[in-house]
Amino acid sequence: MADQQFDKKQKTAVALGFEPGDEAPKILATGKGHLADKIIEAARESNVPVHKDAKLAETLSKLDFGEYIPPELYEVVVEVLMYVDRIDAVKAKMK
Repeated sequence: MADQQFDKKQKTAVALGFEPGDEAPKILATGKGHLADKIIEAARESNVPVHKDAKLAETLSKLDFGEYIPPELYEVVVEVLMYVDRIDAVKAKMK
């Protein structure tokens, strides 16, 4: 019988949201494996930009739904949000 090796690293996805008046971005959804694929698929279907950062996704996935991101992650999340803003600006120019 062959010894089976399982990949311990599953795909992880985290959806963030930010509304005017919020103190920081918050967790809207998290998932691993098949659920991560569904989150990414839903984002793409809704024309929400997807940013790939496995380390950040893994860290954020430990937070609870509705929880604000902690201050120590503000800088990296701001970089992601700036990326999303640039993508939105490019899409707007293409219309």
